[in-house]
Parts: sequence; structure tokens; C-alpha cells
Amino acid sequence: MARVRTVRSLGVVGLVLTVAVTAGCSGSSSGPPAASHASSGSGSGSATTAGAGAAPAPTESNPPGDIPDNQAYVAFRPSGGAFTVKVPEGWARIGQGGTTVFTDKLNRVEIATASASSAPTVTSVGSEVVPRLRGQVPKFDGPKVSQVNRHAGSAVLLRYQGDSAADPVTGKVVRDAFERYAFYRQGHEVDVTLSGPVNADNVDPWRIVTDSFSWK
Repeated sequence: MARVRTVRSLGVVGLVLTVAVTAGCSGSSSGPPAASHASSGSGSGSATTAGAGAAPAPTESNPPGDIPDNQAYVAFRPSGGAFTVKVPEGWARIGQGGTTVFTDKLNRVEIATASASSAPTVTSVGSEVVPRLRGQVPKFDGPKVSQVNRHAGSAVLLRYQGDSAADPVTGKVVRDAFERYAFYRQGHEVDVTLSGPVNADNVDPWRIVTDSFSWK
């Protein structure tokens, strides 16, 4: 009986040791996956935070250079002048000699008067005015000359592009589109030049200005 008890005791001890070793191995093998899962979770959380922090750029209601649809206009008539033309109300005004300039942000209206012995033509503007502007306007390009009709009658239209003067504060230069209308009557020539950024949609405002031109 003593021998049987000894064998049973050894069997129990062996079983206990086997269970302990198995439990230890099982615990150590489950450790790495748990750590790996935590690392993966941290990486996933970082990516989610970065994605949530990115916001789309705001959409501008008016692209740079667009004149508002509700812009008001007022009549301009130079001292002793023989014409009137509507210009945007509230724009800054600078006058020198026979030239008056109205500006607001990136847009500009220049009105120049001069005596002329004959009316400008598509040919004369192309052969005389274009070369002069090419030497005055930075990166002058794409001149197109045509004859158009406005309420005041026939005018010679010169379209072209060029760089604006550098902003005195930021130094920024804008690529501008120009429309130069030459009106003529009885020895008087009036050149109305409209300019603004090439991507601006100012077709209607420029039409309002040029259609408003009238001789007095």
C-alpha cells in the first residue's frame, strides 16, 4: 500500500508541474499579439486624427477681380469736356493732364483725351498704338484690333494682356486683360481703357461703362 501511495503522489506532482508549465507557456505566447494590437490601434488613431484635422479651403463668393453685380455707376465729365461716361461709384480717382484714372482693388478704368486730325482705324491702332504699348506694358501679349459699335457710334477696340504694376505693399504682380476703346468726333479722341485680372468676369461692367459713353 505504501508503494501505491508513493506512485500516486509522484503522479499528482507530475500533473501539477505539467499544468504549471503549460499555463506559463500559454501566458507568454499571448503577450506579443496583445502588444502588437495596441501598437496597431495607436497608429490607426493617429491617422484618424490627422484626417479629421484637414479642412477644405473656403469657397470665395467673388473670385479676385470680379466687380459685384450690384455695383452702382455715376456719370463722369471732365472739366470743359465734350463727353460723359459712367464709371463705378466709390472708386479712387486720380487725374493728371488729359488723363483720369479710376481704380478699386485689382480693376482700373483709364480715360484719356487728346486732339487728333483723323479718326483712329483698325490699321492705325495696329501700326501705331500696339508698338507703343508693347514698349510700355510689361509682358505685353496677344493684341487683337477690331471695330465695334457702342451707343455713341463706332469705336476701335484693342484687346491685349500684360502684367500689372507691382503692389507697393506686397510686391505682387497680377496678369491683366485690357480693353481699349478709341472714340472719335470732330478732332477729339477719347480712349477708354478697362483692365482687370484675366480670370475675372467683368464683361457686363465693362459693357455698362463703354455703352454709357456719349458726346455732348
